Amino acid sequence: MKHFIALFMLVTLIVACNPDNNSSTTDFRAANETEITEFIAENNLNAEKSDSGLYYVIDNPGDGEQPSFSDNVTVAYKGYFTSGNVFDESSASGISFDLNRVIAGWTEGITYFKEGGSGMLLIPSHLAYGNAGRPGIPGGAVLIFDINLISVN
Repeated sequence: MKHFIALFMLVTLIVACNPDNNSSTTDFRAANETEITEFIAENNLNAEKSDSGLYYVIDNPGDGEQPSFSDNVTVAYKGYFTSGNVFDESSASGISFDLNRVIAGWTEGITYFKEGGSGMLLIPSHLAYGNAGRPGIPGGAVLIFDINLISVN
């Protein structure tokens, strides 16, 4: 019986540590790419793709100051999934934050706009919350943000 229990524990440990069975190592990049490109096609968007895999749409580039990666900015936004379900939204007056303290998709994406600019960021999970997700956002999720860069502070 002791040998059976030891064998069972060993098999359980091996299966639990196997990367193929561990969702924290799942690479969502290909699935995210497909989901984003289908969303772009379905919504007839004119999106650009950066080297990092971030997609962005510039509706209005703005005409004020353009932020750098370390600036503090004020942004009004609405965050939602490709299904259209909203998970977060600011007021029209926006929120202020340091660009180097948010998800990588925002740190990069907001710098494509100048003050007064608006558009959309389509963020694959590796530039957002990765495989872990966060409350209300599942791991591996593509996030879409309608943004309005109000100011560079």
